[in-house]
Amino acid sequence: MSLWQIVLIIIVVLLSIMGILYLVGRKMQSKMDDQKSMIDQHKTTTSILVIDKKKLKPKDANLSKMIYDQLPKYLRFRKLPMVKAKIGPKITTLLCDDKIFNDLPVKKMVKVEIAGMYIVGYKGSKK
Repeated sequence: MSLWQIVLIIIVVLLSIMGILYLVGRKMQSKMDDQKSMIDQHKTTTSILVIDKKKLKPKDANLSKMIYDQLPKYLRFRKLPMVKAKIGPKITTLLCDDKIFNDLPVKKMVKVEIAGMYIVGYKGSKK
């Protein structure tokens, strides 16, 4: 084989890999858009008392088995932002968006947007 044939094969392989990555990226982007629209449809504004916030692995947090089973497998071994909050009379562990996690004050009453067990928005302190 000559040098130009080897270079041509390498270029073809690289182009095919780039095409596959492009298609997978588009598919993942469409899934993310669908999930975002579902979260926007189901979010509600609620006042909560933030007791504690930490980055924990889901198995170390106090999550119910149903929620743990619904987590994607790649997230089960990562540390996720978790917020321990009092919603009404009940103390619950909630998952939190990374962008909001740093802004949430601890030991304060705040208004947040919740979609299921996921905090998606923060509206500031309750007065």
